[in-house]
Amino acid sequence: MVASQSDPDNDAEAMVSALLTASRLLVAVSARSLAAVEESLTLPQFRMLVALHTRGPLSLSALAAELDVQPSTAMRMIDRLVAVSMVERGTVPHDRRTTLISLTAAGRRTVTEATERRRKEIARIVEAMPAVRRRELLKALHAFTEAGSEPSVSAAAVPAW
Repeated sequence: MVASQSDPDNDAEAMVSALLTASRLLVAVSARSLAAVEESLTLPQFRMLVALHTRGPLSLSALAAELDVQPSTAMRMIDRLVAVSMVERGTVPHDRRTTLISLTAAGRRTVTEATERRRKEIARIVEAMPAVRRRELLKALHAFTEAGSEPSVSAAAVPAW
């Protein structure tokens, strides 16, 4: 039997709606995980911390490009994160004109703890699903992330946003 376009299994709008709902859940999980560790940080600031955790020290322009924001926006975020001791500015020994932004110990701890809390909450949600649905979800998520050209993140990998 050929599926019609109104078939819910093939309806693009139903798929988009389901993904939007799931993404809303994941954003809520991320926000709760971050708030439990450091309630004063915003999700965009946390993204910056994760980028620095993943890539190491970066210049302002590289960090802005990584986050797809204007350098002035990145600078304001950096200023706020310096003020709460999550990042620090340093210079490159061979080029003192270049400032590198890097995580402090507090910034690394925040990324690690928030990511671990997020992993645990996602695991709790997934474990509440029947095993057959978990396998289906895993296949679907792999296909979705592959279609969107997003690299996979393993449990042993560096924390991902």
